[in-house]
Amino acid sequence: MDITAKARFIRMSPRKVRLAVDVIRGLGVAEAETRLSVMKQLSAEPVKKLLKSAVANAEHNFKLSSEALYVKTITADGGPVAKRWTPKAFGRATPIRHRTTHISLTLSEREVKEEVADKKTTKKKTSSAKKSAAKQVSTAAVSKDEGSKQ
Repeated sequence: MDITAKARFIRMSPRKVRLAVDVIRGLGVAEAETRLSVMKQLSAEPVKKLLKSAVANAEHNFKLSSEALYVKTITADGGPVAKRWTPKAFGRATPIRHRTTHISLTLSEREVKEEVADKKTTKKKTSSAKKSAAKQVSTAAVSKDEGSKQ
């Protein structure tokens, strides 16, 4: 089940918000929240607020536990740009662009990893069994060759 949350018209540049967004993509909710609280960037604050909102949506609306959730997708896209002008020398003016950001976040449930662990151990056992069988065959062939030489 996917849970989505959006924060729109955030008064920060999307380029700066993407620094915080890229850090938490694919992480569990607890780990993502910890990393965002440690970050120096001011853009981490609205991302953390959005993450908490998405977790609250999951717990209240879908009765999901926050331990099982992870950040499936998160994007920071550009919103509308407010344009202002600043005076410069010789009667010129240069534009100032006040950029805004739309952040969209999707949380999803992690699947149980116990089955994956079982598959890995069986693969290791079968590959080691094949290797030991190959060694036995090769040692038997060597012993036959030594017997025929004598």
